[in-house]
Amino acid sequence: MSFGGGPLAGQGILKHSDQRILLIEDSRMFSTALTFGLQTTYGLHVTHCATLKDLEAELQGGEGGFALAVLDLNLPDAPNCQALDLVVAHGIPAIVFTAAFNDRTRDEVMKRDVVGCIIKHQPESIQQVIVLVDRVLTSVGTTVLLAMPDRWERDALAGHLRRQRFRVVEALTGDEVSSMLASGTSVDIVVVDMALGDTGGAALLTRIRRQASEEQVAVIGLGTDPAEAAGFFDRGGNEFLAKPLSMPEFERRLFQVAKIHARVRALHRVAARDYLTDLFNRRYFFETGPRLVERSLSRNLSTCIAIFDIDHFKRLNDTYGHEVGDLVLKAVARRLRSFVGEEHLLARLGGEEFGILFNGLSIEDAGYFCDALRLEIAKTRVLADDEEISITISIGLALIAARESFDNYLNAADQFLYMAKSAGRNCVMSESKMMLLAAS
Repeated sequence: MSFGGGPLAGQGILKHSDQRILLIEDSRMFSTALTFGLQTTYGLHVTHCATLKDLEAELQGGEGGFALAVLDLNLPDAPNCQALDLVVAHGIPAIVFTAAFNDRTRDEVMKRDVVGCIIKHQPESIQQVIVLVDRVLTSVGTTVLLAMPDRWERDALAGHLRRQRFRVVEALTGDEVSSMLASGTSVDIVVVDMALGDTGGAALLTRIRRQASEEQVAVIGLGTDPAEAAGFFDRGGNEFLAKPLSMPEFERRLFQVAKIHARVRALHRVAARDYLTDLFNRRYFFETGPRLVERSLSRNLSTCIAIFDIDHFKRLNDTYGHEVGDLVLKAVARRLRSFVGEEHLLARLGGEEFGILFNGLSIEDAGYFCDALRLEIAKTRVLADDEEISITISIGLALIAARESFDNYLNAADQFLYMAKSAGRNCVMSESKMMLLAAS
């Protein structure tokens, strides 16, 4: 039985609403209370199994993709931890929530590398489960980059974080950190030792902030001089801890930074979306585009930008009304999302205008892509007043070959879009296309 995030999930739906978890519990009281709490607090999608048979069926024939399982050790048809064994065999992190627990049981459970164990019938036990679920999902979804020169210290910290289910990557120098960020390595939090040899922690923080905003990457500093903290925060750091580290204090602060960072990123994702089409919006395109261009140019990769709009959209709105116009925009957006995917930056720039910033495509390859996209959009049909409306687009494509203002790139693509419309619409226009036309 699956439960989606209900109407009360408003405050938490931004946090874990894309996550699915298993709840394996035969008690109706506990299963109902936990399902309600997890839905309303975090917007989680909860799949409940009351028996081992239900669990086997779910894991064999269900959608899968579970981020976590909360389970009782003893079920009516599985009194000896069989459900836990099955969950672990499928690689799903598990939180044990059980009434049957003693030293022998504890030893058996810990051998299976569970992420936590909470005893039923204790005060606040359900709330403890809900808090622990948040903690585990936060760590599982967080990548920490450790930038520390001391290999022994770094390895010890990395091992501890991995046991807490964080994803960990490591760097010995500031140059390695910059290279990882420039290459697109997924990083949520950078832990910087202020004694980093080649740059120093403060200088590295400045470099990080040139490459990634606070919404993208949080930075924690580690240092022996408390006076360094003020300057670290001034440069855009999120937290500072004194060495030698107290591991419980470091863990508490890291989880706090991770939780805040996840919430900020979730809010940023919502703010970055166009309300009608659910594509990225103009603001996000202009915020993210310059960083993607800089990344491509610094790696000597070719890149291009395309601006396109729906042909005769104003006439369509005047003829059929704005409701049909919205249907057309949504239909085009669905085609675009499916065709473009996540490899390139796609956004609705306003009205019927859209933009694509290509990731590492030559002008020739981007031209082929745009022509294929144009043909794909031409397959779209929208029904209005029992009449089928066909849709075409005109595209302007510009090469990004040198460092200029982002507006300059868009203006160049916009000029080619104007030429595409002048050439009769439903076509792609670029500098190379114009040269071919001039030569023919």
